[in-house]
Amino acid sequence: MSVNIPEELRFAKSHEWVRVEGNIATVGISDHAQEELTELVFIELPEVGRELEQEEACAVVESVKTASDIYSPLTGKVVAANEPVSENAGIVNDEPYDGGWLFKLEISDADELDGLLTAEQYRGQINA
Repeated sequence: MSVNIPEELRFAKSHEWVRVEGNIATVGISDHAQEELTELVFIELPEVGRELEQEEACAVVESVKTASDIYSPLTGKVVAANEPVSENAGIVNDEPYDGGWLFKLEISDADELDGLLTAEQYRGQINA
């Protein structure tokens, strides 16, 4: 099965994706990551208002086989958490780039975006 990697997104090496609109970054985990984790059963989201540093562990996803930390791909303040996924983690499996987003950040340092992978670079990483 081919993995969905939308061209407009940026990716962290740790498999989080970022969609930027203005100074707000929506963050989730990639289709590849949710596939590797298999069936998600629990998600712990960061608190709204929390200040995050780039690469700081800020959330946890648990599947039937493992638990994984989610790292903030950018420095910023959490301005929204997707509560429906904390009640139904399967949303992330079904639509990782749409309803399955995890949190939104107000970006503190837009230059950090340059350090994230393009869709093509991410594709290369997971196929290496």
